[in-house]
Amino acid sequence: MGNKIVRAVELAPRTRLFEIEAPHIAQRGQAGQFVILRVNDQGERIPLTLANRDPGQGTITLVFQEVGKTTEMLGRLQVGQEIHDLAGPLGKATHIPTGKTVVCVGGGIGNAVVWPQVQALKEAGNRCLAILGARTKELLILEDEIRALADEVIITTDDGSYGRKGMVTHALTDLIEGGEKVDEVITIGPVVMMKFVCRATQPFGIPTQASLNPLMVDGTGMCGACRVTVGGQTRFACVEGPEFDGHQVDFDELITRLAYYQPEERASLDSYHRCRLEAAADQLRH
Repeated sequence: MGNKIVRAVELAPRTRLFEIEAPHIAQRGQAGQFVILRVNDQGERIPLTLANRDPGQGTITLVFQEVGKTTEMLGRLQVGQEIHDLAGPLGKATHIPTGKTVVCVGGGIGNAVVWPQVQALKEAGNRCLAILGARTKELLILEDEIRALADEVIITTDDGSYGRKGMVTHALTDLIEGGEKVDEVITIGPVVMMKFVCRATQPFGIPTQASLNPLMVDGTGMCGACRVTVGGQTRFACVEGPEFDGHQVDFDELITRLAYYQPEERASLDSYHRCRLEAAADQLRH
């Protein structure tokens, strides 16, 4: 089967990093691309960003948050165990300019995408600034990894427990209005955050790419689950994205589509929890 987990780290509560043996993907993957995996042969397929890769070691790094049944099942795996199957690299790589000043704006688990983007941008000779947001200091991930690469890192937390208090959009606007000549912005994180990042850059005419996270199933453009509206046209994020011109994205539609299956997702997670409790009780009885 392959895809052995060789390293597992808890980055924050319910947020884990896995380093996995996947030589083929490690050789070919690029910043902005993703994989689709299944935990077992009955499991759903979920997309996860390629947070890092080591072609020499033949490994890739995935970062995920335990928010549903599949990510909880994934989080229970340990070093030495294997992911059932792994497809990738999928999607288009981040467009990397040269000789520009680029600001990467990440929020929450989105920092896992900022990490490889900053690395690729610096390797291409760009000046790269990163604005990283989290609800609290405890939930901020990958700061050290990104700080080691970026020319400047600005941290924001909603509650002011670390960095500056407030939203990433406030830090971005202050940066631009303070005289920093920003050529491009790339944003990844919660959809509402990306929506307002794009609103913040639009008056300044700064090109802004948003890395979208719609529902995905097959990752090849056949199922249509990942469709998004960009510039009034239907686009498929898994093969045409996941990054699009943020000033053209219909974020409100994306938010609505992401909520379609929340009742089913909750029911699936509740059922999984009940099954685990029943199995544990059965073991105690015997």
